[in-house]
Amino acid sequence: MINRHARRPIASTFAAVVLACSVGVASPALAKNPMVGGAPMYASKTIVENAVNSKDHTTLVAAVKAAGLVDTLSGPGPFTVFAPTNAAFAKLPAGTVETLVKPENKATLTKILTYHVVPGVYTAKDLMKLAKDGGGEAQLKTVQGEPLVVQSKGKKVYVTDAKGSTATVTTANVMQSNGVIHVINGVLQP
Repeated sequence: MINRHARRPIASTFAAVVLACSVGVASPALAKNPMVGGAPMYASKTIVENAVNSKDHTTLVAAVKAAGLVDTLSGPGPFTVFAPTNAAFAKLPAGTVETLVKPENKATLTKILTYHVVPGVYTAKDLMKLAKDGGGEAQLKTVQGEPLVVQSKGKKVYVTDAKGSTATVTTANVMQSNGVIHVINGVLQP
């Protein structure tokens, strides 16, 4: 799929994945300074600057730091980040996160995190239109390189990974100075 919204190389998008893990909001409309994890998300700040303040994204932020993606996600982007919450990470088998953040597993962690980042800015409205135009679903190429499938039903947006697991966007359109974050309730696997 051609990404008409992309303006930055993959290295910049790579950083966006790391930051995405730490921010989330729960409404499909564009909100001014929405609250995510008990903290306001400012459109004038980067994905990373906002994510570090969300109590719901501490696992994502730790993972982004362990993968060395902070600088990337602090860059100009733009990025669309599907950010899993702490509860989403808690659904993984026991010990998974602790294993992934070890230095020897940095490549695997980076692959997973960058799979949550798409170059360009896609609001919930954009995602819904792409799905509608695609006959019910659309593919988005991630920074990691493999596609995600986006679907919409009613006013909800769903993202399906390469393994067939689906996450729901629980908070949409958390605008950042370098992109947009959509909070999701699952961890996507390439």
